[in-house]
Amino acid sequence: MTIPVLKPSITDEEIQAVVEVMRSGWLGLGPKTNEFEEKFAEYIKAKYCVALNSCTAALHLVTNALNLGPDEEVIVTPMTFISTVHSISYCGAKPVFADILPDTLNINPADVNQKITSKTRAIIGVDMAGHPCDLDELMKLATDHGLTFIEDAAHACGALYKGKPVGSIAPFTCFSFHAVKNLTCGEGGAITGTNEWFEKWFKEMRWLGISKDTWERSEEKHGYQWKYWVENMGFKYHMSDIAAAIGIVQLRRLSQLNQIRQNIANEYNQAFADIDWLTLPQERSYVKSSWHLYQVKLPDEISRDRMINHLLERGITPGVHYLPAHLHPYYRPLKSICPVASEIWKRLISLPIYPDLSQDDQGKVIEAIRNFKP
Repeated sequence: MTIPVLKPSITDEEIQAVVEVMRSGWLGLGPKTNEFEEKFAEYIKAKYCVALNSCTAALHLVTNALNLGPDEEVIVTPMTFISTVHSISYCGAKPVFADILPDTLNINPADVNQKITSKTRAIIGVDMAGHPCDLDELMKLATDHGLTFIEDAAHACGALYKGKPVGSIAPFTCFSFHAVKNLTCGEGGAITGTNEWFEKWFKEMRWLGISKDTWERSEEKHGYQWKYWVENMGFKYHMSDIAAAIGIVQLRRLSQLNQIRQNIANEYNQAFADIDWLTLPQERSYVKSSWHLYQVKLPDEISRDRMINHLLERGITPGVHYLPAHLHPYYRPLKSICPVASEIWKRLISLPIYPDLSQDDQGKVIEAIRNFKP
């Protein structure tokens, strides 16, 4: 049986939670979504949580809130899933790619500083592989230049930055609850933030700009209240109660699931410590990574491609995260200069890491790596 690079951890408890929602008759945006929002915000110590159908939706709603114009720019890392960059383009603005740090693969604040212009409106930092980006430095740059900072924490649910939960620090943080994320809802996302004024606005915008969603109108004291107003052109981005029910169970398990990921990462680190041709992922002393990915660096592109085939032949499916966004045909015309990202991605490979990875299967991965000849 093939060992995948990522896999969700689902128990009978999640399945039963979905069954209960199915039997309740309320499947869409409703009481379970509201419960998930309250519990998630409490867990990460955020002012609010607005639950959505994806992190893509979260990023779009936040960038949309900035009223970006076609002559305006948002600085972003190229080392990310394409949703992060598309969210800027959706609003008609221009992505400007800043290079990455070679150790964490996160956006380099020094290069961000070099690329700020009079057209810059915002900075997006991504917590690559679950390792929080340099929030203090990036937020200071944003404050000093009158910009908005947005954190893409799609990989970092449950991570800590200087002892504080990711999601409680940045003005806006966007989460993913995709199928293989640390906390899965099957599909889903969320926005958390430090300014409670945005909660109402995001909740309206996720439901087509309608002033009160169906659940809120059903809670009125005098029965169902049909009347509502449309004050903005919003989107259909809300979470469903089916997804929220899964998320509530997953949230109770999150600390345990992330600890298992940490243990797997530690086991890899010990097993590979003496391999001089393999560069292991780094965790800076002031963060606690959520270890969504375990990314190693091979000596060169040729050895990386040979390693992928080597693992596939042994029933192990590795991953590559990611082809940098500035190299995709759609964004290539921007002619971005990101030498570290352009070189380092060719040597990256993601090894299997997920809570249900057995010791025997991890042992097979370790043996395969150790037997490889670069």
